[in-house]
Amino acid sequence: MENKITMDDDSQSSQKRLLIIDDEENMRHMLTALLRKFGYVIDTASDGDEGLHKVRDTQYDFVLCDLKMPKMGGMDFLKDARDSLTATTVIVMSAYGTIDTALEAMKSGAYDYISKPFKTDEVYLALKKAEERESLKKENLRLKERIQKIEEKCKFGNMVAKSQSMSAMFKLAEKVAQYNTTVLITGESGTGKELVAKGIHFEGERAGMPLIPVNCGGIPETLLESEFFGYKKGAFTGAERNRKGLFEEANGGTIFLDEVGELPLTLQIKFLRVLQESEIRPVGDSKTKKIDVRVIAATAKNLEDEVREGRFRQDLFYRLNVLPIRLPALRERSEDIPLLCQHFINKFKRSLDKDIRGIAPNAMSVLLKHKWPGNVRELENVIERAVVLADEPVLRKENFPSELGTEPKGDKMDNVFEGYSLKVAQKILEKKMIIKALTATSGNRTKATRLLEISHPSLLSKIKTYNILI
Repeated sequence: MENKITMDDDSQSSQKRLLIIDDEENMRHMLTALLRKFGYVIDTASDGDEGLHKVRDTQYDFVLCDLKMPKMGGMDFLKDARDSLTATTVIVMSAYGTIDTALEAMKSGAYDYISKPFKTDEVYLALKKAEERESLKKENLRLKERIQKIEEKCKFGNMVAKSQSMSAMFKLAEKVAQYNTTVLITGESGTGKELVAKGIHFEGERAGMPLIPVNCGGIPETLLESEFFGYKKGAFTGAERNRKGLFEEANGGTIFLDEVGELPLTLQIKFLRVLQESEIRPVGDSKTKKIDVRVIAATAKNLEDEVREGRFRQDLFYRLNVLPIRLPALRERSEDIPLLCQHFINKFKRSLDKDIRGIAPNAMSVLLKHKWPGNVRELENVIERAVVLADEPVLRKENFPSELGTEPKGDKMDNVFEGYSLKVAQKILEKKMIIKALTATSGNRTKATRLLEISHPSLLSKIKTYNILI
């Protein structure tokens, strides 16, 4: 057989481990002499049984295996060695082969098939092709890992985002999830406060325990105490049996107090005791019960203002505000809109069984211009509507509400100021200018003070006064 390939033709085969399995000593010797020149580290075996022992003891990159051998042939070797060859490329050889034999070998896990007699360059080229395939597989794996890492940075729980403000929030929430610290999540309605709470719960040690979400503003005030703390039989008319409250149901897990700013003052003192002492007392009971509950609270209100106005207890605020997490409004992170749109398209094309692949550029431009007063919840509803109305795989501008991205009609000043009070108008204008300056400086307050031509303490005071969440 004639060798047509030189050492210089291969620079990638260096130190690859190769096992040659053939019952002909001359064939083993010839292949060993040839392929060693190309940098392969070679072992040999005289039959499938010997080869089976070697692949179980040593990890090989490639195996050259004859099909017809005594004791154990190539087909039996492929079947018995399957678990040891998961990271190994096998090329089979035979002088008695047919197309059916080749197909059977491929089904059993072989990568390629060479008919004997063969030229030496056929063996080398088959190995070379196998190496290129392995190289591509590894490169694809590296790309998938990189994509996965990028996606992980853009996700927390069921939330997706890539903006700097949300990425920072994701990192903070991931850290917080590992501890039992009380968390207060603030942000406008529709920004995803409950999703953050769920992410914190399911990323932490309490993931296997209950998560009890409750809207504090959705329970009648007269039922709040019995709902949260439970009651004893006979505690009041209609209390025909003992009943657990929401805190006790969440024992071992997490209770999510949404719109905690809606709690009446009469109940706030009892919530304070839960946070301080980790105990509750059901209505009508003279004894307290110890509980182990993590508390995550959320509100769209500025609780510091509520404290100043006397509507929220300062001591409860401090207990809740151990680790605050602020969710920015969608208008403050417009770079997340395309990512969120695709996320919702993927969601609704599955649930609505429609082949929607993306959004037309002119429609995306409209979405980016819109102020999104309802935040992410509003965007989700708009995308669902568009998917329902779409007749094509791409969402068009006409699939979205016509008022998106448009300025309200009428005099702009009339839209901003209502009534005739100069004091009210001054406050509204001040707030708008502060938001404008903070947006222009990406939240940098020092730079914003220069644009506004006011002092830093004055800016901080106005941010609190106007409840500006930037």
